[in-house]
Formats: sequence, structure tokens, C-alpha cells
Amino acid sequence: MRRKDREITDIEELLAVIGRCKVCRLAMAENNRPYVVPLNFGYEYKNGELFLYFHGAQAGKKIDILKKKPRICFEMDGGHRLIEGREAHNYSFAYESIIGFGGVEFVEEDEKKVHGLNLLMKHQTGEDRDFVFDESRLRETAVYQVKARSFTGKRRPLPV
Repeated sequence: MRRKDREITDIEELLAVIGRCKVCRLAMAENNRPYVVPLNFGYEYKNGELFLYFHGAQAGKKIDILKKKPRICFEMDGGHRLIEGREAHNYSFAYESIIGFGGVEFVEEDEKKVHGLNLLMKHQTGEDRDFVFDESRLRETAVYQVKARSFTGKRRPLPV
């Protein structure tokens, strides 16, 4: 990371940034061409490892690519605010972001799907409860997990 002064190194701060983000962008590659999709997500940090959970249709371009090449890069960001200046070159932007790398695994077992979907729903709604998922919908929904191999955080705060 070039700007070490903006790096977030404390795991609690990194998780707080993740907790404030509602969209995660997954980057993958197909035939040496990048492909990026924004997705809602859920997450958990357990035993020193970050897991992200996503859901969607069972078929489509994203699923096809991930099944062939499950290695991804992910990015999420928030806290966006313009920092004004007197001159154009004095303007800047406040933000916080997470960038990481990992691998995708498709979740097949119903119990694990429900776990991933519950994490997604809890993160998106802010409701700390177990949600109920219709069995037929569960079968037609793809749930996939990213185990982060590494991730870093960066922040440009608003000036005081």
C-alpha cells in the first residue's frame, strides 16, 4: 500500500468498515477480460478468518465464470464525502475501503445455505434474528462463500 498513513491495520476497525458497507464488488476474469459485479453480502469473522456470503440465481455469466475460475478480488467502500478546497487541486474525497482476495465455494447443503443467507439478511437489515427461508426458494438460490486469503483497509477521514 502506497499511502501507509491511510492504512487501517486494527482488525476491529477493518470489521467496522465492512459492517458499514452494504455492497461488495466481486472482480473475476473471463478470457483475460475483467468482469466486476456489485452484490449485497453478509459476512462473519471467525477464528481469525473473514468469510463473505452472496446469493443469486443458479445460472448466468457470473456463475459460469466463478465455476470455471473461483479466484476473485473483492472491494467495498463507503464514508464518501467531498473535501472542499480553495483551488481545484485542494479538493479531495473522504472514504474508507476494503480490498481483498479469496476463493469462491458454492454452498450446497441446506443448513449451510440458511446460515449464509441469515448472515446476509442480518447484515443488510440490521435485524439480529434467524430468518425463515422457503424450501423451494432455497433450492433455486445459489449461495456462495468467499474465504478471504487476505484483505486490507484504507481510510481518508474528513479533516477536523
